[in-house]
Amino acid sequence: MFYRILIIRFMEESDKKLTRKISPYKIIYPVIIGLGVVSYMLYREFDLTAFEQISFGWSSVFWLSVAVMCMFIRDLGYVIRIRVLSGDRLSWIKSIRIIFLWEFTSAVTPSAIGGTSLAILFVNKEGIKVGRSSAIVMATSFLDELYFILMFPIILLCVDSSGLWEMSGVSSGVSKSLIWFAVGGYSIKLVYLLILSYGLFKNPRGLKYLLMKCFKLKLLRKWRHSANEAGSDIIRNSYELRHMPFSFWLKTFGATFFSWTARYWVVNAILMAFFVLKDTDWATQFLIFARQLIMWIMMLISPTPGGSGFAEFVFKEYLGSFIIGGGAGVAIAMAIVWRLITYYPYLFVGVFIVPKWIGQHFGGRPKPSTASTPSDDLNHNLENQ
Repeated sequence: MFYRILIIRFMEESDKKLTRKISPYKIIYPVIIGLGVVSYMLYREFDLTAFEQISFGWSSVFWLSVAVMCMFIRDLGYVIRIRVLSGDRLSWIKSIRIIFLWEFTSAVTPSAIGGTSLAILFVNKEGIKVGRSSAIVMATSFLDELYFILMFPIILLCVDSSGLWEMSGVSSGVSKSLIWFAVGGYSIKLVYLLILSYGLFKNPRGLKYLLMKCFKLKLLRKWRHSANEAGSDIIRNSYELRHMPFSFWLKTFGATFFSWTARYWVVNAILMAFFVLKDTDWATQFLIFARQLIMWIMMLISPTPGGSGFAEFVFKEYLGSFIIGGGAGVAIAMAIVWRLITYYPYLFVGVFIVPKWIGQHFGGRPKPSTASTPSDDLNHNLENQ
C-alpha cells in the first residue's frame, strides 16, 4: 500500500523530477557496486588450480542456452500475466515494454523497494486508467508474494534442514546470519501479503480507515492526502478482484508459478554448463533450486540496487558448497555468469527503452485517455463513496 502512496506523490511531481527517478544513467550504481564486490572477492579468493577444473564444450553451450531459455520463460510468464490482468487491453508489445521497464526499475532500486512503486505509472501510460492500473499492479504483487509464502514452507517440508542451512567450510555464525536474513525476508512478505489480502478481499474500508489513522501522525501527515487516495484505490480494486472468476486466478497464478520457477532453474543450468557440480542427481538439483528460492527471500533485505554485491556474496557462501573442490573463486565466477544472465540484461535493455519511453510519454502532449468502460464508471462511483 505504501508504494501506492508513493506513486501518487510521483504523479503530482513535475515531469522533469519524475523522469529523473527512472533515468537510465542510474545503471552505473548497481554496476559499480556489483563489480566492486566481485573484484574484492576474487582478489581474496582467487585460486588458479580451482579454475583449472572448469571445462567448456558443446554441452556447455547447450546448458547456457537452457539458462537463457529459463529467463525467456520467466519473462513470457510475466507478459502473459499482465495481459490477462488487463483483460487483454494491453497488446503484446505494450506488455513486453511494461515488463522490461518494470525490471529495469527493479534493477536500479533497492530490493525492498523494487520496481513496483513505478509500475502503476508504466501501465497507466500505456493506455490503462489509473484505477485499473493500480488493480493490475496490486494483483501482481499479491500473486508474487503468494508464490513465496506457499513455496517457502513447502521447501522446508521437502528438504532436510541440514541440507538447507549447513554449508561446508562456512562458520556457524555465517549460517545463522543467512537463516535470519531468510526469516526476516519471509516475515516481511507474510505481513505484507496478510495486510494486502485483508484489504483487497475482506475489509477494504476498514483498511482505509486504519491507513488514515496512521497518517494522522505528525511524521506522516504530509502524505495524508496520498494515503486517502491509496485507500480509495484499495476499495475500488477490492470490488474488481473479488468478482474475478476462478479461471482468472488460475491463469494468473499459473503464469506466476512458471515465471519464478523458471528463474530458479537458471543456476542449475549454469553449473551444469561448466561441469563444476559435485553431484548431478535430482536430489542435488532440487536442493540447489530450494536454496535459490531462499536466497531470493534473503535479498529482500538488501539495501543495494537490485541486490548488487549482496547477491554475489550470498551466491558464493550459499551455493559454493555444491561446486567441485568448494573453490570460492569458481563460485564467484559462476555468480558473475548468473548475474550476466539474470540481472545485467535488464539494465542494458533499459538504457535503450527508457529514453524512448520517456520521450514518447513526457516529451510532448499527453496521450488521450482510453475510452471509459462500464467497469471504469463503476470503479469511479465506488471511489467517491
